Amino acid sequence: MIEECNLCPNFCKLKEGQEGLCKVRANIQGKILALNYGEITSIALDPIEKKPLRRFHSGKNILSVGSYGCNLRCPFCQNYHISMACKGSISVQTVKPHELIGLALDLKLRGNIGIAYTYNEPLISYEYVGDCAILAKKNGLKNIVVTNGCFSEEPIRELLPYIDAFNIDLKGFTEKFYKKIGGNLETVKNFIKLAEKHSHVEVTTLIIPGENDSENEIRQLSEFLARINPCIPLHLSRFFPTYKMKDKNPTDIKTVFQLADIAREKLKYVYEGNC
Repeated sequence: MIEECNLCPNFCKLKEGQEGLCKVRANIQGKILALNYGEITSIALDPIEKKPLRRFHSGKNILSVGSYGCNLRCPFCQNYHISMACKGSISVQTVKPHELIGLALDLKLRGNIGIAYTYNEPLISYEYVGDCAILAKKNGLKNIVVTNGCFSEEPIRELLPYIDAFNIDLKGFTEKFYKKIGGNLETVKNFIKLAEKHSHVEVTTLIIPGENDSENEIRQLSEFLARINPCIPLHLSRFFPTYKMKDKNPTDIKTVFQLADIAREKLKYVYEGNC
């Protein structure tokens, strides 16, 4: 029997045993389940600024965890070794929700304030993030999600009460660009609007030469964010050759600073990353 995954706008229709585009969600005995529940590929205590979050508990640390898989196909992915992996192709350690919360609590003496779900696309592991976030909240810990934001509204609404902060990757600001990576701009825009009503939100855009680096595009992007809230922090990051874009040059530092100045015409907080 074919089942549809409604978590993201790919709406994968899956036969029994079949995996979706993300290589994580699959039809198992008539139910859509995450194959990577509790399977962790990366775990570290990071400065919160590394997420990046600059206006949320600055100076604190956050226990960061990630798994494998992603629902987009970005040729410029910086974590492609885990985001493009699938079950059985990468080393993992199984960490149950109560074990993760226990570790996070133990790290409070080192300045840890909670858990960041990050590194790969965490929301394809929606159930695990939800179970951990609920338990973390009960124990006085903060929950942070670093996401591409390309997800359906209904399931995200259920998660929002437990998430204290998001960093959302706004990959570009044209449908043409999002089509290249298998995403949907309007879905991400709606995600940002919804998340900002419930949580602290910061946005990151990786500036890629010749792809999303026009002044007009950044002007439109910053105007969109300003209409939601001009105090949403925007991080403009510098691209470095990686994955399937090793033939491109790094973003000119001057370009990043020029685009940041344009964004500041509408936004109060704009940060240049990796410069």
